[in-house]
Amino acid sequence: MTSQLPELSGKVALITGASRGIGYGVAEALVARGDRVVITGRNEDALKEAVEQLGAERAIGVAGKAHDLDHQTEAVARAMDAFGRVDYLVNNAGTNPVFGPIADLDLNVARKVFETNVISALGFAQKTWHAWQKDNGGAIVNIASVAGIAPSPFIAAYGVSKAALINLTQQLAHEFAPGVRVNAIAPAVVKTKFASALYEGREAEAAASYPLARLGVPSDIGGAAAFLTSSQSDWVTGQTLVVDGGIFLNAGVG
Repeated sequence: MTSQLPELSGKVALITGASRGIGYGVAEALVARGDRVVITGRNEDALKEAVEQLGAERAIGVAGKAHDLDHQTEAVARAMDAFGRVDYLVNNAGTNPVFGPIADLDLNVARKVFETNVISALGFAQKTWHAWQKDNGGAIVNIASVAGIAPSPFIAAYGVSKAALINLTQQLAHEFAPGVRVNAIAPAVVKTKFASALYEGREAEAAASYPLARLGVPSDIGGAAAFLTSSQSDWVTGQTLVVDGGIFLNAGVG
């Protein structure tokens, strides 16, 4: 990728949870159009590899846990120090450490899920707002899930947290307007390590119910995020873009 980098756009994006999977797919899409990116993740080695792939002149990595307030502060400060601005924030970091019925859900696990999937997104939004976007504008994209729109058995904590993230998207969109647009993307199953338990060893079976006959890949979400952080979506805010291969079409009757 580094041998075919386009001219710089002048824009900078902070993308959480972006050493691999959906977050990396978003980073790749934004770098491909000329943006510079600051990516975060828990694994420093994975971040270094991602930065090398994206191009060290276009990307920097900041290791840490998304819910850690000091990490949030450091990531935004590093973006401002390195590039002088944070036009776009993509809140992708998430966790889903439990699989089972909600009746038996450990409430401490539920708190951890909300801390990572919702509270960290709010924290990053607050910090980018005060550091740059309040006075200069920009856009925020929150990576939600179809599990936040309809019940998803056995991943209830994750689904409820993503429903909260969708509502947070609307709250931020209302409060941060008109200078900052805030939208969400709700993917169905995307082929990543994070979602591997939902399709590994049975991908054909898992994809059979999708009208588009395949599972998602990170570039599908990267393209959606690129749209929502572009001038082509200048009149779009407070919305949740469902990117699901048509799976919701199967909810009809008959």
